[in-house]
Amino acid sequence: MTVSENGSAAASETEPARADFPVAYRADSHVQPRADSDAEPHADSRAAARPASRGEDVSRGEAAAQEALRPHAEHAFADELAALAAADDRPRPARWRLSPWAVATYLLGGTLPDGTVITPKYVGPRRIVEVAVSTLATDRALLLLGVPGTAKTWVSEHLAAAVSGDSTLLVQGTAGTPEEAIRYGWNYAQLLAHGPSRDALVPSPVMRAMAQGMTARVEELTRIPADVQDTLITILSEKTLPIPELGSETQAVRGFNLIATANDRDRGVNDLSSALRRRFNTVVLPLPATADAEVDIVSRRVDQLGRSLDLPAVPDGMAEIHRVVTVFRELRDGVTTDGRTKLKSPSGTLSTAEAISVVTGGLALAAHFGDGVLRSGDVAAGILGAVVRDPAADRVIWQEYLETVVRERDGWKDFYRACREVSV
Repeated sequence: MTVSENGSAAASETEPARADFPVAYRADSHVQPRADSDAEPHADSRAAARPASRGEDVSRGEAAAQEALRPHAEHAFADELAALAAADDRPRPARWRLSPWAVATYLLGGTLPDGTVITPKYVGPRRIVEVAVSTLATDRALLLLGVPGTAKTWVSEHLAAAVSGDSTLLVQGTAGTPEEAIRYGWNYAQLLAHGPSRDALVPSPVMRAMAQGMTARVEELTRIPADVQDTLITILSEKTLPIPELGSETQAVRGFNLIATANDRDRGVNDLSSALRRRFNTVVLPLPATADAEVDIVSRRVDQLGRSLDLPAVPDGMAEIHRVVTVFRELRDGVTTDGRTKLKSPSGTLSTAEAISVVTGGLALAAHFGDGVLRSGDVAAGILGAVVRDPAADRVIWQEYLETVVRERDGWKDFYRACREVSV
């Protein structure tokens, strides 16, 4: 049962209007006005001094999103989110911007009745997305688990953007993440001058999400020290965050939930306590089931990155994308595609995310030092760097794969020569 159902939520539970989604998907509340130095040189000083209107803030937010190297999901896909909101007539949980059905459509893609095409953000089993979305509609937190490169952070960001319109309430987990990053900290100038007070308190992203009924994100949960992890237990079970210094607490309002991600390879680093694990519904994100699915994922993401970096279009390099994915899948699975030859697997993960990185790097080489067409020589060095993480053991595995598989494969002579050149 949620806190609000127990009667402890904030008094006001008015939900946003269904179609109330301007261009920036109402995620512009965190956009700061530009500095006075950016004002027109001959502008009236009174106009420069007056507070910016909301419309001006929105336009500035749009401009900032357009200039950003990697815009937040709610800005990058604002048009799709707004179209979904306008077409969405299904019930929505409290403070959700979209219904669970619309959130799933946003992630998986589809075509709306008015013809608007929603691009897929996640290519994988539909049921996985449905379970993740339905979890967020309950009082259970969501844990996205998987090997590196399975789009855990990507899915987390897009879920938060679709549900709350803001994917930036984020705690990045590291070995040095302190308890204050999850609970709250203090403005020490205010604290020394006036003592503990609400004005001196600095809320964490989780605390802000609780107060606003939004979705918080915790990345790489298992990298956070165990005693800091357990700070989440009271938040997730009691839906409250005590502030003993003030003799008060922050209670979660309806709409609050939390998405955490964790890496399969990090088991044993800082395992979750059984008490904390029980507070999560765990959804495991698998590697792409087929080579075609992985090629689709890589080509879509590389195309998005390439457009933001003014790199050549992906169709010019589809043959090389197929080769990169084939190499990664064969070495990852320990067997060739036809199942005839067993292979040794290197120490690296060779994930889909690494394949995206290799192809993007190759496109940059082709654009700036080639003819703009992705070729074997452009991806060879990136593949070598991804495969050979251990200079001793992995290099032997890579050389063996080149000589026994790549060398004998029809149509791969240019790829073999390019890999041999960078492997010497």
